[in-house]
This record gives sequence, C-alpha cells and structure tokens, in this order.
Amino acid sequence: MHKHFGDVLCEQVKLKKSHAAIGLDPNLDKFPHFILDKAVQAYGKNPEGASFAIETFNKLVIDTIKNNVAVIKLQLAYYEVYGSHGMKAFWETVRYGQEQGLIVIADAKRGDIDTTATAYAEAFLGGGMWNHSNQTVADAITINPYMGKDSIEPFANVAWKKGCGVFALVKTSNPSSIDFQDQELECGSSVSEKVSVLLSEFGQRYIGKEGYSSIGAVIGATYPDKLKLFREKMPHSFFLVPGYGTQGGTGDGVVNAFNGDGLGALISASRSIIYSYIHDAHTFLSEEKMRLAIEKSLAQMNQDINAALLRNNKLVHTMNC
Repeated sequence: MHKHFGDVLCEQVKLKKSHAAIGLDPNLDKFPHFILDKAVQAYGKNPEGASFAIETFNKLVIDTIKNNVAVIKLQLAYYEVYGSHGMKAFWETVRYGQEQGLIVIADAKRGDIDTTATAYAEAFLGGGMWNHSNQTVADAITINPYMGKDSIEPFANVAWKKGCGVFALVKTSNPSSIDFQDQELECGSSVSEKVSVLLSEFGQRYIGKEGYSSIGAVIGATYPDKLKLFREKMPHSFFLVPGYGTQGGTGDGVVNAFNGDGLGALISASRSIIYSYIHDAHTFLSEEKMRLAIEKSLAQMNQDINAALLRNNKLVHTMNC
C-alpha cells in the first residue's frame, strides 16, 4: 500500500520546518556564466546545451536547499520549450530531487476529460500497461478543473493508486484571474468558490491520518482575503500558494492559508529564491556566491513565514519535531 500523499507532505514539512515550495523555473538568461560557458563548450548553443545547463543549474540549487525545504515545483513550460532535450532535463531534475529527499510537483496545469485526462495523469504520475516499474514519476501534478468533475476524477484516481497528489487551480495569483474566477453565479457565490466546494467534496474520499486530502488547491498569495475564505471552505485541502516574493506575497499575507494546526499550505516562490544572486554581477558570479545567495534568501523566506505563523499562534505543531 502506498503512503498517503497528504501524510507524507505533513511529515516532511514538519521535518524540514519549512512550508516553502521552491519553483525550479529555468531561464537561461539568468544563469551564471560558469554554467553557461560549460554548456556551450560541451554542446553549443542548442537544445542539448540548454538541457545540460538546466540540469547543472537545478542540481546545484537542489543541493543548496535540500536540507531546508520539503518541496520543489517544476513549471513544465520552461522545459518543454527545449523539446525532447528540455523534457530530459525535467525528468532528470525530478529523479535527482526525489533522490535528495524532496517532494516534486509537476506544475503542468493539465486539463481534460476521460481517457485523455487519464493519459496525462499517467504521463506524470505513472501507470499504463507498458510503463516499467522503475519509471521516474512526479509526486504530484497541478491540473485545471474548469472543464468540470470529469476533468478532476481521472487525475484523482491515478494519483490515489500511486500515492501521489493533485493540486487543482481555484483562485490563481495573476491580476486578470478576476475576469472569470470572480464572476458571481446566480446562487451568490463566485465561480472559484463553486470550484472550491466541488473539490472539497471530492477530496473527502482521499483524506489521510493527518486530516488532509491528497486533492489540494492552488490559491494565490496575492489575494489574502480569499485565502481565508477558501481555507474555511476547504479545511482538509492542502493549498499550493503561488505569488510569494517577486509577485508581492508576504509571510503575514499567507497566514490565512494555514489551518490552526500550522499545516495545510505550501508557499511557492521561484525567482526570489533561485535568482536571488541577480543583484550581484552574476556574469562573473562564483558557485560559492550563488549558493550563499540562495541559502540566504530561502532562510529569509522560512523565517518570514514561520514568524508570521508564530505571531498568529499557528506554529506549534510544525516546530514540535
């Protein structure tokens, strides 16, 4: 029997004393030259060279953060842009991250129904007749549930069989999310609220010993008042909360994403952590200075969130380990 995703998540968050989910969103324009030069010398300026640079960069970041964070999140677009070579870098990063004890979320935002949704789920979480048993798979996937219940169920079924998790978009962090997600229905609730209720009801089937479902929700940090609303509507769901750091989210702003036990939320940050060295002359940046900048920015993020939780009496269980 597979371990329950929600239980594993709670265990690792407590162990690392960190609620952060660090996004590995590779942008070659921001990479230090000690990585880029090596890639160009070995392969040239082409997708194969990009793949080498991405793998090298990601492994360096993982080695730097692995003791102080439980989760990494990989946005697929940054890998798919380099074709098969980019996807090789994606799966190598998944494998290496898990090897280093991290939970890996594939930020794919897939959305479809029936057999197509099942195929998407199996592509990232494993399954299917011809897949081998030692295939590298992600621990969780983000999905778009706006096609309805039958765009959620196939992902949930595969995830449950594999001991994996699903995070469904509910209220995203981008400003124009109000265009559709905030539209009021005849019943008086918004579209995103309707989706949250559906997900919460659906997730009841998959609750683990820690009280959390393996079906979670994506709720943006840029809307603190909405975090409180959705926390009340989805008490058993883990939230994946993008928008911290570069987009303006803060520790005080994300407190409402957490339950009273100090659990229930993963706060996502990418650029503010992995490119925190950019304010230096990163063209000639050394590996040591890069690591120090990333370590410092992650420590500040963990401190910011944990201090905010402490001020709101929500830290007791996460620090009791």
